[in-house]
Amino acid sequence: MRILIAGAGATGGSFGARLIEAGRDVTFLVRPRRAGVLARDGLTLDAPDGRRTLQANIVTAIEPGDHYDLLIVAVKAPALAEVIHDAAPAVGRETMILPLLNGMDHLDALQAAYPGQVLGGLVKIVATLDEAGGVLQMTPLSTMTVGTLDGSALKAEIPSALNVPGIELTVDDDVLTRLWEKWAFIASAGVITCLFRGNIGDILAAGGEDHIRRAIAETEEVARSAGHAVSAASHAQSVGLLTEPGSSFTSSLYRDLQHGDPVEAEHILGGLAARGLKLHVATPLLDAALLQLRTHHRALERRTQAPQAEASL
Repeated sequence: MRILIAGAGATGGSFGARLIEAGRDVTFLVRPRRAGVLARDGLTLDAPDGRRTLQANIVTAIEPGDHYDLLIVAVKAPALAEVIHDAAPAVGRETMILPLLNGMDHLDALQAAYPGQVLGGLVKIVATLDEAGGVLQMTPLSTMTVGTLDGSALKAEIPSALNVPGIELTVDDDVLTRLWEKWAFIASAGVITCLFRGNIGDILAAGGEDHIRRAIAETEEVARSAGHAVSAASHAQSVGLLTEPGSSFTSSLYRDLQHGDPVEAEHILGGLAARGLKLHVATPLLDAALLQLRTHHRALERRTQAPQAEASL
């Protein structure tokens, strides 16, 4: 299969590197700045099983009619609209699209653009980009779950292409529920760490366990009301991770907030809050965290625009 990966950050880079190592035909669609780094230095993956630097096929634009068999979307939500536009020439009638974003709203956008061609997918990995632009995978965890959105059989060539060393692949005929379970978890983790501005250990030490459990209950109630109840095993895992004394765990939302990176607040928290409102589910902690992040975003915009306004006077 010809595989196009939109994005070569921590997620796209780590899984793409594994596919390249296994001899898969992989091309990355990236912005010019990232293309320059990859062209100069190659794609480096530093993982628990070793460090490697690979030569990657890179494009910043797709020629009309240059269709791929599989498009993997591995960008953050703010870049989704750009990817839908830029990747359009790569999508033919037989192209399947596998988004690896958090939340669910991206599925609506992709299905509107490419009806009948979108799969469900989610990954679990602890990875980031280092200062040089290499991918740093911090733990052995590297899983990918894929499936069709309607529960039909997945084309055999897709799991065959993705089942490579370094990726623990699962094909799930109820991938929508798995997406809801992950969404409920990352949303509750985002609510907790962004609202209280700290890691789990510090929040617990400050007396926050009751608030943590209430945040988990809110997000899981939205999932249940949407028809995708979180399993007992998934609930237990969430509670275990988010109530572990001394834990240094923080959510990706909080880390992005601290680093000044684009924050997926609207996609992860805003989308869930909107669905909760529609389903008449009360989500006070979720709403409070979302308001805080929206306020932070507005303050950043104001500080960015202020020097321009002063210069024009």
